[in-house]
Amino acid sequence: MLRILDARTGELIDAARAPRGLVRVHARVDRFDATGLRVLTCADVLVRALETGSNPVWATLTSAVEAADADELRRSAAGLGIRPFEEHHDASTGPEATRTIEVLAADGTGTGAVRFEVAPVETDAGPVPARRDPTDLRLALLALRRDQPLRLDAAALAEAGTTLKRWRAAVAGWATRPSKPVPDDVRLRLRTAWEDDLDIPAVLDVLRWMETSDVAEGARFESYAYADRLLGLELTREIGSAS
Repeated sequence: MLRILDARTGELIDAARAPRGLVRVHARVDRFDATGLRVLTCADVLVRALETGSNPVWATLTSAVEAADADELRRSAAGLGIRPFEEHHDASTGPEATRTIEVLAADGTGTGAVRFEVAPVETDAGPVPARRDPTDLRLALLALRRDQPLRLDAAALAEAGTTLKRWRAAVAGWATRPSKPVPDDVRLRLRTAWEDDLDIPAVLDVLRWMETSDVAEGARFESYAYADRLLGLELTREIGSAS
């Protein structure tokens, strides 16, 4: 079961109150900038992790973003592959058995629910770097643990873009090989990583290891596709383009 650090208490807790229990993931975004997008990206990955664990999720959003930026926030979030959150203006807990998790910037104001903090993002210029492929930005936002401040500069974005290009080409090639299931030990490593306080960098490390491992190529394909259910990086996008 997914366990997360509640920043209010400093304790690891179960993300759901019970197996297959309903979880409310409530994102709070105070401004349209890279930190706000990191909050939404982390909330989106949290939703994906819970759904992979068979927990139904009620995803809601409270936004203090000025009206002039609200549409741009929604467009940017959609470009990052963040599924829509229901607009909501309170953080009531809902049914008694529901766990409410607030995803917010480390300096944000919560309401007393479980607090899932996201460290700030520093950029070179402008609130949000423009990218031809927004998934470059998504990977860059996920590159460090959510509780670590992130510097989002040209080098970080270029590295993310290079990694995605290489992985997508590899996945497209592996897709032409005989299919093999995700190895049990790989599935365990991936699940252990993301169920430990949503440690996405550890998930990425498993993919880096697999890239040059002796795991059968068909199994590598299935493993990357499985991990991408959580990551949302469109790793299978180039299938059919391999020569």
